[in-house]
Amino acid sequence: MTWQLRFSKRADKQLSKLNPSVRKVIVSWLIKHLDGCSDPRAYGKSLKGDKSGIWRYRIGNYRVLCDIDDGALIILAIEIGHRSEVYKR
Repeated sequence: MTWQLRFSKRADKQLSKLNPSVRKVIVSWLIKHLDGCSDPRAYGKSLKGDKSGIWRYRIGNYRVLCDIDDGALIILAIEIGHRSEVYKR
């Protein structure tokens, strides 16, 4: 059983606004570690409080917030942004 990585419209838009070199690092990390993996929880951390149930992946100074759907084996990237701003939304 392998997991599929998908991007929400919001995450896709946030990714397109990033610097091309940063975008390349983030996308290559996500593809290498999450797309087709056997356990997406091995690399991330579960958030607490009002964002409980969402997983955070740390890529340098950027964070990718994802929703993990165990039934469909889908990892949905919800938010992508700098660590100082991504949790404020």
